[in-house]
Amino acid sequence: MATLISIQAGRPQNLGGAGGVEPWDRQWRTAFFKTPLLGSVEVGRLNVAGDRQADLRVHGGPDMAVLCYSADHYPTWRAELGIADIGPGGFGENFTIESLDEWSACIGDVYSVGSAVVEVSQQRRPCYKIGYRWKRADLLERVEKSGRHGWYVRVLEEGTVEAGMPVLLVERRNPRWTVRRAADVYRASAQDAVTAAELARIPGYAAGPRRRLEVAIERAH
Repeated sequence: MATLISIQAGRPQNLGGAGGVEPWDRQWRTAFFKTPLLGSVEVGRLNVAGDRQADLRVHGGPDMAVLCYSADHYPTWRAELGIADIGPGGFGENFTIESLDEWSACIGDVYSVGSAVVEVSQQRRPCYKIGYRWKRADLLERVEKSGRHGWYVRVLEEGTVEAGMPVLLVERRNPRWTVRRAADVYRASAQDAVTAAELARIPGYAAGPRRRLEVAIERAH
């Protein structure tokens, strides 16, 4: 059974700017650094209570209300990166979930968590700030290649959640479309327009990546 083991929220802050040769030494703005939330936490249509996004051009909105990440990935990352303190919240996620990942969660899955009901809306498209957060220039590429990138959910029913609660599957409409498969097809949309078109049509897929797929498909023709 999947379990919500940790909940995090963060607000935008300015980092860097102190000089140095690495890109993360320059000033950058992010809400990637998250703080654990204890007790009951409100989950709204746009975010977890207390959470905000730094760049609303590419983050936020109903289809990206809550970022989820598998707790099962962290032991592997600790071993691969040699970073002992990388753990829940380390990839900027709001929900850290045990026994659920990109290979087992599907686009359109509906889950109940506490009194909230959420739906898997899209794969996460990791950005450069993952590498900046851990000061690893190779980390973004590692995340993309490994498929351990996370996923977003929209909130169908607002409610309260708490760490330790079960994450229960209520409905699965697209069993062939795991988050990992959606991510792979999305990246290869220019090479396989037929499968990309199938992804764009599945119920529950977020409007943003759906539109980008449609543009890629049109260009391929």
